[in-house]
Amino acid sequence: MRKFNIRKVLDGLTAVSAVASASSAAQQQQAGNRETEIQETLQSEHFQLCKTVRHGFPYQPSALAFDPVQKILAIGTQSGALRLFGRPGVECYCQHDSGAAVIQLQFLINEGALVSALADDTLHLWNLRQKRPAILHSLKFNRERITFCHLPFQSKWLYVGTERGNIHIVNVESFTLSGYVIMWNKAIELSSKSHPGPIVHISDNPMDEGKLLIGFESGTVVLWDLKSKKADYRYTHDEAIHSVAWHHEGKQFICSHSDGTLTIWNVKSPTKPFQTITPHGKQLKDGKKPEPCKPILKVEYKTTRAGEPFIILSGGLSYDTVGRRPCLTVMHGKSTAVLEMDYSIVDFLTLCETPYPNDFQEPYAVVVLLEKDLVLIDLAQNGYPIFENPYPLTIHESPVTCCEYFADCPVDLIPALYSVGARQKRQGYSKKEWPISGGNWGLITQSYPEIIITGHADGSIKFWDASAITLQVLYKLKTAKVFEKSRNKDDRPNTDIVDEDPYAIQIISWCPESRMLCIAGVSAHVIIYRFSKQEVTTEVIPMLEVRLLYEINDIETPDGEQVPPSSTPGTGSNPQSIVPQSHPSTSSSSSDGLRDNVPCLKVKNSPLKQSPGYQTELVIQLVWVSGEPPQQITSLAVNSAYGLVVFGNCNGIAMVDYLQKTVLLNLGTIELYGSNDPYRREPRSPRKTRQPSGAGLCDINEGTVVPEDRCKSPTSAKMSRKLSLPTELKPDLDVKDNSFSRSRSSSVTSIDKESREAISALHFCETFTRKADTSPSPCLWVGTTLGTVLVIVLNLPPGGEQRLLQPVIVSPSGTILRLKGAILRMAFLDTTGSLVPPAHEPWREYNVPEDKDEKEKAKKRRPVSVSPSSSQEISENQYAVICSEKQAKVISLPSQNCTYKQNITETSFVLRGDIVSLSNSICLACFCANGHIMTFSLPSLRPLLDVYYLPLTNMRIARTFCFTNNGQALYLVSPTEIQRLTYSQETCENLQEMLGELFTPVETPEAPNRGFFKGLFGGGAQSLDREELFGESASGKASRSLAQHIPGPGGIEGVKGAASGVVGELARARLALDERGQKLGELEEKTAAMLYSADSFSKHAHEMMLKYKDKKWYQF
Repeated sequence: MRKFNIRKVLDGLTAVSAVASASSAAQQQQAGNRETEIQETLQSEHFQLCKTVRHGFPYQPSALAFDPVQKILAIGTQSGALRLFGRPGVECYCQHDSGAAVIQLQFLINEGALVSALADDTLHLWNLRQKRPAILHSLKFNRERITFCHLPFQSKWLYVGTERGNIHIVNVESFTLSGYVIMWNKAIELSSKSHPGPIVHISDNPMDEGKLLIGFESGTVVLWDLKSKKADYRYTHDEAIHSVAWHHEGKQFICSHSDGTLTIWNVKSPTKPFQTITPHGKQLKDGKKPEPCKPILKVEYKTTRAGEPFIILSGGLSYDTVGRRPCLTVMHGKSTAVLEMDYSIVDFLTLCETPYPNDFQEPYAVVVLLEKDLVLIDLAQNGYPIFENPYPLTIHESPVTCCEYFADCPVDLIPALYSVGARQKRQGYSKKEWPISGGNWGLITQSYPEIIITGHADGSIKFWDASAITLQVLYKLKTAKVFEKSRNKDDRPNTDIVDEDPYAIQIISWCPESRMLCIAGVSAHVIIYRFSKQEVTTEVIPMLEVRLLYEINDIETPDGEQVPPSSTPGTGSNPQSIVPQSHPSTSSSSSDGLRDNVPCLKVKNSPLKQSPGYQTELVIQLVWVSGEPPQQITSLAVNSAYGLVVFGNCNGIAMVDYLQKTVLLNLGTIELYGSNDPYRREPRSPRKTRQPSGAGLCDINEGTVVPEDRCKSPTSAKMSRKLSLPTELKPDLDVKDNSFSRSRSSSVTSIDKESREAISALHFCETFTRKADTSPSPCLWVGTTLGTVLVIVLNLPPGGEQRLLQPVIVSPSGTILRLKGAILRMAFLDTTGSLVPPAHEPWREYNVPEDKDEKEKAKKRRPVSVSPSSSQEISENQYAVICSEKQAKVISLPSQNCTYKQNITETSFVLRGDIVSLSNSICLACFCANGHIMTFSLPSLRPLLDVYYLPLTNMRIARTFCFTNNGQALYLVSPTEIQRLTYSQETCENLQEMLGELFTPVETPEAPNRGFFKGLFGGGAQSLDREELFGESASGKASRSLAQHIPGPGGIEGVKGAASGVVGELARARLALDERGQKLGELEEKTAAMLYSADSFSKHAHEMMLKYKDKKWYQF
């Protein structure tokens, strides 16, 4: 066994692959012994990877549609995504494979289908009657570019306008082109000498389906008679047209123009507009024309039975309104309301009571799609209040900089966060129910609570309830409110280390059981929070300042007196406590005028009112040292049972007792090694020797002090040997992406790598710290970017009052372990293979005085651990699981033998590794930069899953990807959206049940009554037999080269769903034929799921198969 231990030591110190392979036989022998003890239950069949849901605002939206009967909203984006929203909790995400921008969406109202038009000139028919919508048909235009589409209510013929000014007609049932075409030159004839431009509008007259209104960009509008195939009227205007809208009676229409005007036209008076309005134009005297305004991009004209019509428009502001926000204008009678928006308007739609265009519209709301928000305006209430948006669309309110995911949280957490968050809600919303109310919720098969925490660029933190594949904001915390804010850029302190977003959150450490929260920000600051349901006013914000910068000098010289970090008044009872500094930090300068001892941000010195929720316990800031700015924090951990917080960066590590408000440990990374440093670190081009700037240590003057003794004082703020890096070797940590900027490439020279050794992982635990230990004790495991793991022993005073009076003694254990690549994650298992969670205190209300009984309990209270290992016997051992960027190791404790080892990746590196529970067992889950998601059993590290998921396309994914328990994971897929996925087979199987249904059977409202006199004298709506006009028998076949039909993957079930409703009997008859055709096609070859139709019902199945071979039959 001794030989085995020597090999392990070599392996730990040098990580040479030859030694690792030499020890593999011994590992296997030990592994064999272990397998008899720990039965691993997880197998490959427990794992399957699939996307579950996408939350957040659709990134870069480009199109909007609404089904007024189903009450479903659709949003298309510039990347070809499609998001569908029903009632709160019913959402769906789909993606066009091409990734081309969605330019327009059209619902087949109450049919459970949607047509999308894309910038690559394709049309797609989506079936919404299945939980995961799929494309049934696609049509690719080859010679013309699509600019506008219109599908009349209860029609199967889609009008498609093009850039050339022509209109083609598509049968949405079969997705084939009709031979009926409206050519631009026929439409305008001699009314214009030049080309009228692309089609910008198509709509049929609400009262006569046979009359089509066509708007050309140049300003020409044509009323086309579909039956006679000629223009009835042509309306010309000298300003370009952006949109057109009908009055429901079909006698008037309104156009919006590029000069900020609206023209209202009587259908039978084409010579000049009936009325011209400039909504935002300044009316000049002498009857002159108003000054031109910005273009009115869209107008809608909606009528009411009881009052004046609504004219709603976007754009049209005067040019002199510089810096004014984008506006939606609502004109109703003589009143004009200008509603300012936070972002530019992409599109808007007016929601009306009826789907019929020839009835009074009765508008009740306006949906406004903004660049980064979705707003619903209540038209029925005075002042047009907005509806409170129930969808989780505010993830990006400030850019997300980091996130964490917690599944299977304590059950009382979500109600507690919800109750404090409910007080933060804004007032003044509409009193009405949210009008987008379609669809049905899925079944809840997962009952455990899930919480997502997002950290943001403005220093805010949001807690989200993510249970059962939904998302709802619970509570928002603003961390920046403890700091003085600079009013403008000139006023900003010159101690800033970032150009913008100085409060941005980089790391979140949260203990769900004790509810302690700790954050690290971009300005090298750490804030610790306690959760309280009571409001408190903090007179003085507790704060500490820590010097964490080291210089490599040729000769070790003790420095002068230390400037102690500031502490709060009240710690004087501790004989070893730091002398409190005056609260607002004063900027001291070293003798050569460099910034020294100054933090990057200034903590407020006025009393701070803290609402119920998370309240500041302590602010810790790293300070400038001799002109060197503090380096950003790379790792962070908090432990409520020990009352400690620890953080590290590329310079070193600092530990703080947040109960006593003292610095316990402040060491350079190299100091952690003591005499065991495996690297030969030469002094590197030291800068000129500076005068001591009061930055030494009062209690360390002996150069011979051993590392164990050096660290015992809780006041230790700095070691005598100053170690620093030359300026050119400062890690180039990007503000927002620092979690990703550590050295990971073997091409970096070894000396450069050594100079960048940062603290990359921290883990508090109760375990064996040295080989000779007979029982576990509290300690901190520290991982670095060079693959080293070091153990620091924590000697804690008894609980109760003694905990506040006696110091915590901190000392390195001398234990060093080595892995390849930066350490990412550490965890501990007991002898049964169960996870040993870090000790924690149960949450209690801190702002309420304790009674005597409680105080007695507090004295006896020791750190609790909910693990079976809490009652360990001396003979039992533990396993440390350590995951680095390259490999994972399971190390037996206290012997420190490497029991199992797995090289995760040779050519790439692990971005995120988490030890998670799944199916009453645990595993290691990893996401690699090459796009692979992998899981390994514990403790044996058997590979269980390896799936190529997505490549690392940007830093955002690297920064936000995280795994959690029960097979859940997430990452930020765009700046505004969270993508959730699962790697659990059970969740994948239950997903279909959990997803909501978009389509629900709803009766179409009755058509408006024509009335006795209208029926008698021929008034009212005129219907049109479009089949007679556009069908093949009347109009012939369309040119084959014009558009190419592409079958969709939606499958025959999808067609069955879409084949009811308006096109009923014919579709069903064709469907029967399709089923026969599909079976024959499957016999021929496996291009299955493609549905084809024959030319007539009389043809034999054999002929149909031959036609399929010759590719002469068309597809349905």
